[in-house]
Amino acid sequence: MTASPYRLLSNGRLLETAATLTVLDPATEQPVGQAPDCPPELLDATVAAAQAAFPAWAARPQADRAAGLKVLAKAIEEQAEDLARLLTAEQGRPIAMARQEVQGCVHWCRQVARMEQPVAEHTDPAGVRWETRRVPLGVVAAVVPWNFPLMIAVIKLAPALLAGNSVILKPSPFTPLATLRLGELAAGIFPAGVINVLSGGDALGPQLTAHEGIAKVSFTGSTATGRRVMASAASTLKRVTLELGGNDPAIVLPDADVAKVAKRLFMGAFLNSGQICIAAKRIYVHDSIYDAFAQAFAAIAAAAPVGPGADERTVIGPVQNRPQYERVKSLIEATRAAGHRFLAGGEMPAGPGYFIPPTVVDNPPDDARVVAEEPFGPIVPMLRYADVDEAVRRANASEYGLGASVWGQDLVQARSVAARLEAGTVWINTIHLLNPHAPFAGRKQSGLGVENGVEGLLEFSTPQTLAVAG
Repeated sequence: MTASPYRLLSNGRLLETAATLTVLDPATEQPVGQAPDCPPELLDATVAAAQAAFPAWAARPQADRAAGLKVLAKAIEEQAEDLARLLTAEQGRPIAMARQEVQGCVHWCRQVARMEQPVAEHTDPAGVRWETRRVPLGVVAAVVPWNFPLMIAVIKLAPALLAGNSVILKPSPFTPLATLRLGELAAGIFPAGVINVLSGGDALGPQLTAHEGIAKVSFTGSTATGRRVMASAASTLKRVTLELGGNDPAIVLPDADVAKVAKRLFMGAFLNSGQICIAAKRIYVHDSIYDAFAQAFAAIAAAAPVGPGADERTVIGPVQNRPQYERVKSLIEATRAAGHRFLAGGEMPAGPGYFIPPTVVDNPPDDARVVAEEPFGPIVPMLRYADVDEAVRRANASEYGLGASVWGQDLVQARSVAARLEAGTVWINTIHLLNPHAPFAGRKQSGLGVENGVEGLLEFSTPQTLAVAG
């Protein structure tokens, strides 16, 4: 991939802007690059171009649209290492994980390209033939957070395009660079205006989601911001898909293999420095194995290499940005001030970079901030429980309902516990697995709508029924 300046993609053109945003490496706090800051007039022009491109793109056979996704997958694959290194530089994650994210984008594009939208047909007793098919919505605004910039972009982009929509993709101002490079790849594959990538500061997101030319907003981010997105969409009754926060419980049953589960749940809690909406954020462990499990888990945390993502040995990279770093620090300080014991971590290293070692809190009360709030960082509470009913009750006592996990050798019991948890996805003896063909949705204040699977594809279209008589 070239070392050219980072440019927006608008109406098939790669553009620089007078104003730019400085993107920092969270491991060094030094600049990685300058991203364009899209002005309001360019947003208006891009929406108009996407609207103009929509009818011809929607009219193409779905097989043609799927072919475009396959070409995009190949282009990403060919630039995989450059994209992974850029992801690590701007996002901070370990390079091995960045490579996995890029390959996930390739896989997602190819799998979504295989999906079909259903067509329902029947003839009633009066001889009227009823046909219901899916038709695209128009211009989709895809708003992407900083924790998985490329993967979440593709999760939105691929089904929106396959369904026949044009798309304006807006990355986070903290991590726009790899997404802008994705726009460069797309520019030579899709017709002008079908894919657009606009980076910008805090003003751009609200301008985009409120824009009267947008038919649908697909947003991933915090619940607080999701509420504002939903409010901004109300004026024109835009469709919305909101994938929001989570405070995911993990329940470790008394028959769990302590060493094995501690190792797997450590990554379940601390992968990407805990900056995953579906990370294990509250770990409930049965009294009978709590001490052994806590000791094993804390030992793994204390031994995990913390450092820059570019170092192949690193397991835990930095927190991605200064505001989130300060937020996690405040949780640690509140935990210390409340007198709760740390099993591991709890101290900030000196020097540059937003580094926080994996921090484990020993059985704080349920009303402690570290339990009640979503930390979105490398800190997790370990919580005792006496019986399964208690664990389920406490796990469900949250405003969130995104994911959960259950760990134990008795699969009948594990499935029974999983069925009682108020979460859109529950993993048994694993965590974080997502599949392009499996729906992913949140309950309660973890969001609205569905991503992935045919159900997620249908979110980017609406039914149209034809009644044919005679």
